[in-house]
Amino acid sequence: MHRKNQILRLKVEDLNNLGFGVAHADGKTVFIADAVDGDEIDARIINVQKNYSVARVETLHTPSPHRENSFCSVRGCGGCAYRAVTYAHELTRKENNVRFAFRKAGLADARIMPVTSTGVTHGYRNKAQYAVAPDKKGMCAAGFYAPKSHRLCDAADCPLQNAAFPPIVKTVLAFCNENGIAPYCEETHSGLLRHIYLRASVSGDVLLTLVVTHPDFKEQKALLSLLNEKHPEIKGVYLNINPEKTNVICTNDYRHLRGDTHLYDTLCGVRLAISPASFYQVNHDAAELLYSKAAALADFKGSESILDLYSGVGSIGLSMAKHVGEVIGVEIVSSATECAKENAKINGIQNALFLCADAGEGEALLRAVRERKGKSYRPDAVILDPPRAGCARELLYTLAREENVPKIVYISCNPDTLARDAKILTDEGYTMSAIYPFDLFPRTGHVESVVCFTRDSN
Repeated sequence: MHRKNQILRLKVEDLNNLGFGVAHADGKTVFIADAVDGDEIDARIINVQKNYSVARVETLHTPSPHRENSFCSVRGCGGCAYRAVTYAHELTRKENNVRFAFRKAGLADARIMPVTSTGVTHGYRNKAQYAVAPDKKGMCAAGFYAPKSHRLCDAADCPLQNAAFPPIVKTVLAFCNENGIAPYCEETHSGLLRHIYLRASVSGDVLLTLVVTHPDFKEQKALLSLLNEKHPEIKGVYLNINPEKTNVICTNDYRHLRGDTHLYDTLCGVRLAISPASFYQVNHDAAELLYSKAAALADFKGSESILDLYSGVGSIGLSMAKHVGEVIGVEIVSSATECAKENAKINGIQNALFLCADAGEGEALLRAVRERKGKSYRPDAVILDPPRAGCARELLYTLAREENVPKIVYISCNPDTLARDAKILTDEGYTMSAIYPFDLFPRTGHVESVVCFTRDSN
């Protein structure tokens, strides 16, 4: 039986996607923070549960051949699961994570390809949402919350973020501290500034959203003037009003203050207008590789009607529009749907239609499509890019049983739900291609994948 503060001599056997080394002692699994598979360590037990214990490295006796010095000085934010390992080993671990997910789902014969990467591990994120909270002196500090806590880690200089972000964060914080603008305090539900939310384009333009508890503060004009003077890269500024006691960062209440209403970027040759609320891949260059592979797997012949579910601002569907007869996108976020419509116009794409509906509701979304396309409409192919929870079983059954869709291209940010849904589709008679993982989130535990499911439409 393990006990708190007990020291154990361990050989680290594995590394999970949360960045914990995995070892075993006394018939029990031990998860060790900052450990790497191959390390020989003394570990101090810091938490004891019924089926496992959690520990931290007390002494590193023999380092793993996969270990390297951390690239980041921030400790405790938990974002970079692979901060202490070589990038080559990280890619191997991610490939194995995808393989394990498919084995666990009963698809041990699935072919998992090596992870595709741009090779860029720093500064790749085009989106950041910095939490703002009081420091020890009650002043505004920005960073990310430690895992399973609301302890703020000062991570304004996070090396994964776009290089334009830290100076803007520092300007906002300095202004707030000089002008007595209080940070939001969760414990007392007081203060004004909750989050600093930034998006950037490849060209270097930035869209800034300040998440605040109320919209009226007298220093607003002075802050906008300062940002305009010091950061001309900021092309537009919004407020998001969030007065609630909640962990949700942004509400639907966005108020445009200055400049452009959208951020403009180009992905796979398509110019895109992106609103603050719209989903857009955080790693532009890796997303281009992913979407190009999705198009190659789809192998369109030129006349197909494709249904693009969870379509966001239309980035995937519009990038494929020139290869098909028509694109019909479905997205539940109304502002993203409007962006998609605008993006089709910007690019002169006339064979794309975008609807605001719940892509997870199989029968309802098909009814919505048929109201526009006619009762006889049937998609030739479906593109799926759901959130981490994957697809609802009802949607998959609608596509497989009722619509008999010949081809489904599935893009996923979660190997476990992808494997779960792949098992449903293969049980429904689909043939699964190889699974192609892509590293859109270097140094973190996340991995994106794309796979194509096909079957004879008869």
